[in-house]
Amino acid sequence: MGELIKYNVPVEGMTCASCVARVEKAIGKLDGVTNVNVNFATEKASFEIDPKKIDFSKIAGIVEDAGYKLSNVEKFQKEDSQNEIDFSLNNDFFHAIKKDFRFALLFTIPIFSISMLMEFNWFHQLFPVSMDYINKILLILTTPVVFVSGKRFYVAFWNNLKHFAADMNSLVAIGTGTAYGYSLLATLFPVLITSSFKLPHVYYDSTAVIITLILLGRFLENRAKQKTNSAIRELLELKPKETLVRRNGNEIKVKVDELVLKDIVIIKPGEKIPSDGKIISGSTTIDESMVTGESFPLEKGIGAKVIGGTINKNGTFDFEITALGKNSVLGQIITLVEEAQGSKAPIQKLADKVAAVFVPVVVGIAILTFISWLVFGDENSFNFALINFVAVLIIACPCALGLATPTAIIVGTGLGAKHGILIKNGESLELAHKISTIIVDKTGTLTEGKPLVTDLITNNFSEEELLCLAASVENKSEHPIGQAIVEYAQIKKIDLKNLDTFQNITGNGITALIGNTTILVGNENLLKEYSIKNEKFNKEFSDLSSEGKSTVFVAIDGEVKGIIAVEDPIKANSKEAIAELKKMNINVVMVTGDNQKTAAAIAKRVGIENFSAQVLPEDKLKIVEKFQNQNHVVAVAGDGINDSPALAKSDVGIAMGSGTDVAIESSDITLLKGDLMSIVKMIKLSRRTIRIIKQNLFWAFIFNAIGIPLAALGLLNPMFAALAMSFSSVSVVSNSLRLRKSKF
Repeated sequence: MGELIKYNVPVEGMTCASCVARVEKAIGKLDGVTNVNVNFATEKASFEIDPKKIDFSKIAGIVEDAGYKLSNVEKFQKEDSQNEIDFSLNNDFFHAIKKDFRFALLFTIPIFSISMLMEFNWFHQLFPVSMDYINKILLILTTPVVFVSGKRFYVAFWNNLKHFAADMNSLVAIGTGTAYGYSLLATLFPVLITSSFKLPHVYYDSTAVIITLILLGRFLENRAKQKTNSAIRELLELKPKETLVRRNGNEIKVKVDELVLKDIVIIKPGEKIPSDGKIISGSTTIDESMVTGESFPLEKGIGAKVIGGTINKNGTFDFEITALGKNSVLGQIITLVEEAQGSKAPIQKLADKVAAVFVPVVVGIAILTFISWLVFGDENSFNFALINFVAVLIIACPCALGLATPTAIIVGTGLGAKHGILIKNGESLELAHKISTIIVDKTGTLTEGKPLVTDLITNNFSEEELLCLAASVENKSEHPIGQAIVEYAQIKKIDLKNLDTFQNITGNGITALIGNTTILVGNENLLKEYSIKNEKFNKEFSDLSSEGKSTVFVAIDGEVKGIIAVEDPIKANSKEAIAELKKMNINVVMVTGDNQKTAAAIAKRVGIENFSAQVLPEDKLKIVEKFQNQNHVVAVAGDGINDSPALAKSDVGIAMGSGTDVAIESSDITLLKGDLMSIVKMIKLSRRTIRIIKQNLFWAFIFNAIGIPLAALGLLNPMFAALAMSFSSVSVVSNSLRLRKSKF
């Protein structure tokens, strides 16, 4: 298979959950197309194609054959370099619905008024015209409502009919079309319907009111759905429109879209930073809360990384652009949020299965209702049969069912992004509420991840020489403890030596050769592996470990010459977060490569009872499997790189990171702020989102379970059915929007 191209394209014409199944089926059956997902709430289809097997035009043609249309493809191809998300299609639909609703309302008010008032004698005394004349007036007023405002329903119904399919439009078109058609015959050709002198009853008011109320529901529903997308809109608005750039010795204002890599941008106090980069002159404090969730402004100096969309508080600085568009942190966040909002949670599968067969079943129930009333009714049986037939069709529109899950997912993932919690898909968001065990790494998760050298102890050996050799060896390492030793040597202004050989022994340390001198820098396991004794430093090692410090042994030519103690400060809110997780009945397990005493000291300080020490990266996998075998839903929180095997094996992988260092692709959930309180917030968000989804699904199912029998039994007027149907969709979206007000 060749390199896949990913698309996330708006779909025109989807009106209910039944449409989702049809579009997915149409695209999914094509060879060369994978990962098809159609979302009713976002009205988009996402899929990947192998360009060697199929081109996009064929997919667009298949979708069009099914009665729908893929729109503005060139703007939505994932390979686009900038993050320009177009909301114009939604706005166009919103304005079209609004226009149709207003037009329908203009005629429906007099239609409804006349229909109601004609039941009173005083109306006929005031307007002495025949019922036949009044019916013709109602016909003239209703016809524009049907063929102008209601045109969308009948066009969609006809397209569906050509493909032997049905959706919400079919139900509305059949219901209102039947009522209007019967009334038309009763008005123009009454003798075809009745042989008596009494004019047959007409249903112009029902026809007009139903179309108007459904358009009102669509209007309110669409307006509410636009609010669910507010998270992406707010993220897009974080970037400024223009910025000041230094080019060829001149300072000029340019549009942010015109920036290129390596541009030098000048930022003044109070300005937004246009894209990611590295400070090359000046210093300042930057508010990154809108991107990372970090509540306090951070001090930045030369060499520090800055994130696009954040706000410069005080100080002027120049920075060089290192990433643009979708390669920037903000761009990755927007892409991730958009993909998550378009994904489906497993809980939605039941709703999709029901929706796929819902409309045909409802049409069958409506026909059965009509026949039953016609056969078993009284002398007015036809009127009752017709009105109940229409009521069943109208009350049963499955819009609420289709909106129940995706609207909550959209709001939940958007809210998470605002708090620096990036959720890759709906499945991860749903699964997070079931987490029963969290396995956390010590370094960078419980601690700051920026170790500092606190003690250097030698025995008949120069401290300066020991530090020089240790730092020279660790200079080749990327381990945080090694970097701390190198930084300490730099502070002491010690010149480092070149290595002749270098070997990294994963999880234990490093061996190296400088000239004829063999140097080992690492933990106890490294000494055991090379049969090196360390009795001289037993007491010091024990004392430092009991204080929670990590101890590195330095052996030269087979003899331990000194130890270097490094302490990684515990994050301020780690203890509080552990306590919160315990209240939520979640088992927290700490795993670390440190020795038993250091691990025990750290665990005690943060309130963790269950921990494993001296664990190699590959051994974390076994710990995950152990808890999974005990039927736990396991989350692993790590840096997203070194812990990748455990993250992949876990039920929910959580990458702890910050800023541009975040490894978005390596996990199910990424926490930009990178502390345990973000995990607490993430689980609370998941639980609230799932609670909202269950409420929505309950309402959607119960609404139809109660409404359809009431309509079939003649206890529900079609006009009230239309009002109730519209209310059900709006209420589901409004319930999802309650998530936006959640506090963590």
